[in-house]
Amino acid sequence: MPLLSAFLVGALFAVGLGVSGMTQPTKVIGFLDFFGHWDATLMFVMGGAVVLYFFFFRFARGYAPVLTAYFNLPTQKQIDLRLVIGSGMFGVGWGLAGFCPGPALTSLGHGATKVFVFVASMVAGMYLFKAFDVLLHRYRNASPPLATKKEATQS
Repeated sequence: MPLLSAFLVGALFAVGLGVSGMTQPTKVIGFLDFFGHWDATLMFVMGGAVVLYFFFFRFARGYAPVLTAYFNLPTQKQIDLRLVIGSGMFGVGWGLAGFCPGPALTSLGHGATKVFVFVASMVAGMYLFKAFDVLLHRYRNASPPLATKKEATQS
């Protein structure tokens, strides 16, 4: 049941992206073009999403989840360098390509080469991040090197 509900919610999200025109990179780039032909459509789509989320999040907090054991909410409250750099990279990629992950996956059905290149780059970036994050975690949590026999006998 959770897989079916995830599929249906994802399909609803994809339809919403398509109906609102957010799968068209020109809409996103037009929104970011403040000094040219500015397109406010994205602002209204995002505003509607924020308003709905605001009310439904507060409503849902009083109830137990239906399709899962618990609500998976973020616990990190601190704005750190990792968040700032990641957000900046996301924004630059979004502005250059005109896609963010959801609309890019939805746009794969169009078959445009640009979309496939974006999604492949996005997936590669996710794997590179994971590999780098694992290495960084190991580096930070590495124990100091063991003392050599000579150092151990001198102490």
